[in-house]
Amino acid sequence: MANVHSFCLYIFLTLVFWLPIPLGSNRPWAWAIMAVVSFITLAGLLLATALSKNSKTHLWESLKPYKLLLLPIMLFQVWTLVQLVPMPFAISSNGDLLGELSSNANIISLDPSQGFSSLIKGMSYLCIMVLTIILINTEKHIRLLLKVMLASGLFQACYGVISIYAGLEESLVFEQHISHYATGSFYYKNHFANFLLLTTATSVGLLVANLSKNSGASVKQRLKSFLSAMIKGKAVVRIALAILVIGLVASRSRMGNAAFFVALTITGLYALIYFKNRTPSLSILLVSLFLIDTFILGAWFGVDKVKAHIESTSFAQESRDEVNIYGLTLLKERPIVGYGAGSFYTVFPMVQGEKVTSFYDHAHNDYLQFSLEFGIPATLLLGITVLMSLWQCMQAMRQRNHALMKGVAFGCMTAIIGMLIHISVDFNLQAPANTAYFVIILTLAWQSRNIGQRTKLHSSHN
Repeated sequence: MANVHSFCLYIFLTLVFWLPIPLGSNRPWAWAIMAVVSFITLAGLLLATALSKNSKTHLWESLKPYKLLLLPIMLFQVWTLVQLVPMPFAISSNGDLLGELSSNANIISLDPSQGFSSLIKGMSYLCIMVLTIILINTEKHIRLLLKVMLASGLFQACYGVISIYAGLEESLVFEQHISHYATGSFYYKNHFANFLLLTTATSVGLLVANLSKNSGASVKQRLKSFLSAMIKGKAVVRIALAILVIGLVASRSRMGNAAFFVALTITGLYALIYFKNRTPSLSILLVSLFLIDTFILGAWFGVDKVKAHIESTSFAQESRDEVNIYGLTLLKERPIVGYGAGSFYTVFPMVQGEKVTSFYDHAHNDYLQFSLEFGIPATLLLGITVLMSLWQCMQAMRQRNHALMKGVAFGCMTAIIGMLIHISVDFNLQAPANTAYFVIILTLAWQSRNIGQRTKLHSSHN
């Protein structure tokens, strides 16, 4: 069983690193790989567990603390399936607006093919969540996962920055056009920025977890200890973190940059007030993050350009607000059941007005798009789940003495707040790589409070 566990662990970590590489897994063949690998890995792990008498009890016990996280995600997938199943009654009462789109008025979804694709992706996210709970169950494995996420973000940042400063016109693999802003291996700059937001946040958490605990020393000794830590192994993480920030700034994503630094500020202030057994090293780290990363690296690599981009953007040029207005018109028709997963592309043209001249296959607001496609109740279910995960981070930072778990909670809290801000103006949860990473972060948020406290670490699975 231990060999199977280790094999599945490294398959899972390989998948985590792979996900953003093929255009953020935002192509059918790419997310199909995600689905197949996650399904097979979980199936193999469950089969091995079923054949091992001693592992059955441990498996279900390890899942119990996460039932309030898993149950809403499972119910959401059930609802996605229900949207595809014929009902014994007609769904839509607005025949003028939607009748011509639906070949079967008894099915909630107005685009069943997209709904089925969304179901497959949703099930793969659920598998990734379960795999994270089962496989990432020790301090060693948590550090390993965080390092893989750091390496993945670092690869994307380096690739994105090198591509624009090397003057490449097309990407090396997928022959995508390269503009004056960094996109990494993603097609869309805001998906790239959001991915770096997530990986930068968890990397900050990894750095926080490694801070010195020497709280009784003098100021000189504290500073010496902090600098010594930076010179040693932690310097690699610190340098990588600086590169991630460079990549984020080079994306020229207005809200991506704003969301990260606002989230980091909120989390940093919370940590300074509520961190249990807070050390001075935390204050030094946070100050260095803002001073070095924001002002020095940003000045060299483009914060001024991001600022200019924000100032030059007028409301007249932005049609996203109009999209939201027309989207709300659709939402009034089906606020409870929605139009079916993945149906925005199909439904929105029916209400698109003359003021919107661009093509929109997404709402540029995940709150609105989820409400349109899944209905307000299902969207609230997901929202409550995310907020419960945020609460787990906050409690872990206040209650845990474990340095790693407090660091994980810090990183996850930053990532969750950043994502909640960023998706208000974009569709980052429509990129499978970003969603998969966010699912992992939500799981880590719960683990930061549970591992080593409510559940035992079983060395048999190391």
